[in-house]
Amino acid sequence: MNILFAALLTALCGYLLGSISFAVIVSKTMFGQDVRDYGSGNAGMTNILRVYGKKPAAFTLIGDFLKGAVAVLLGRMIYSWFGVVGSDGAHLAGLCALLGHLYPLYFGFRGGKGILTAVGIIAVIDPLVFLGLLLIGLPLMFLTRIVSVGSIVGAACYPFLTLLVDYFTGGISWLNFVFAFIMAALVIWMHRANIKRLLNGTENRFGSRKTNNEEKK
Repeated sequence: MNILFAALLTALCGYLLGSISFAVIVSKTMFGQDVRDYGSGNAGMTNILRVYGKKPAAFTLIGDFLKGAVAVLLGRMIYSWFGVVGSDGAHLAGLCALLGHLYPLYFGFRGGKGILTAVGIIAVIDPLVFLGLLLIGLPLMFLTRIVSVGSIVGAACYPFLTLLVDYFTGGISWLNFVFAFIMAALVIWMHRANIKRLLNGTENRFGSRKTNNEEKK
């Protein structure tokens, strides 16, 4: 029974924490606007950067990253409080936090695409995988000057990098792999419009603040 209560509380806390959309909060606090009404219409750091600039984007980056990390730590604490052994609540808390970011309760279920929150989750669950994803995603992002390239490729690599790291650090965990696969699938699904624009050669590069109505399609 303890594990049931722990799981329910962990899922609820993770989702509610993930539902805090820092892009919307930053845009409304600093500019009196909802960022989802501008640019790509996405409640994420990239759209904040394009519409409002670097400082608001930095606040959004920090907030979205930290809420993912804190959700995982909170999930572990809850499982510990309930005396649950054999599982630490990290995966459940992380997945629910990502769902909260994508479909935030407080903001009409219109959230971001999940990269920063997912990265915060991964950083706590598996720091080695986190570092590997940074080494894959950041160079691609800066070489192409397209944020979505690093995001999509990093997400696609996440399950396989998890397998690789687990193999060399104590044995493959299928729980880790399934979790990574679900997280990656959610992030890639949220980037489906970006994938279409990449294939069409119309994806925006960072460094430009222009707003493109095609991004909303």
